[in-house]
Amino acid sequence: MRHQAGGAETAGSPDPVDVRIAGRLAELRAERGWSLGELAERSGVSRSTLSRAERAEVSPTASQLNRLCHVYGRTMSRLLSEVEAEPAPLVRADEQSLWEDRAAGFVRRSVSPPHPALRGELVEGQLAVGADIAYDRPPVAGLEQHIWVLEGALDVTADDTGHHLGAGDCLRLRVWGPTRFRCAGDAEARYVLAVVLP
Repeated sequence: MRHQAGGAETAGSPDPVDVRIAGRLAELRAERGWSLGELAERSGVSRSTLSRAERAEVSPTASQLNRLCHVYGRTMSRLLSEVEAEPAPLVRADEQSLWEDRAAGFVRRSVSPPHPALRGELVEGQLAVGADIAYDRPPVAGLEQHIWVLEGALDVTADDTGHHLGAGDCLRLRVWGPTRFRCAGDAEARYVLAVVLP
């Protein structure tokens, strides 16, 4: 399953996954009794973007979705799993959710079978040459991450400390503040991200 971020569908009806994400985002806001203005203040995402995202007129970018996950106390994988069907214990490679932020050059594959009650998950990330993604906060404070580079080179910055990772290198960290992932070579970077909720 693949869907893209950063804009409305160009032809036909919106992507079904975008529609389910839009519905879930609207539910989460309603559960808290927040107006669009309150959510905009809490997330730093504009009111108009939030409104359009909740109506599936646009798909949020990776950065915007991360901000919303932070506000709602969820990882991105948990949010995406909440819009899927009943979770299965096995997900075949061709059935794993693929999410793409084309503008940023980022592709994210949810490898782990989704389940909202589990604390750990595996994600595969791909960054195109020159791709640079910055998150201003973790989706959940204190999130534990293990970043294992499979191909290429990756520069990771967390808490103002930079780390250069080559193929085979693995970095473990707890995320409390801003992070940045940058493809550091002349080929795409492919890595596994193991995420553990605190």
